[in-house]
Amino acid sequence: MKWLLVLLLAGCATKPVTQEVKIPVYTKCILAMPIKPAFEALTLGPGASNGEKVLAIARDTPLHFKYEGLLEAALAGCL
Repeated sequence: MKWLLVLLLAGCATKPVTQEVKIPVYTKCILAMPIKPAFEALTLGPGASNGEKVLAIARDTPLHFKYEGLLEAALAGCL
């Protein structure tokens, strides 16, 4: 009986084995969406002439490319 008690106490004296387990945790890849600019072509009325529409689209093109670049940069952080 004494040997059993000695073996049980000896088992309590050993260090517990710790093991590190890595678990994937969901995080947002896009912290903030870029602000969508006010495109001039979307504010034109239904009675706008074709020339006014073409000029509005031409003025919006650089703004559109800049906004598209911001969206692509935000999305690149997710890949």
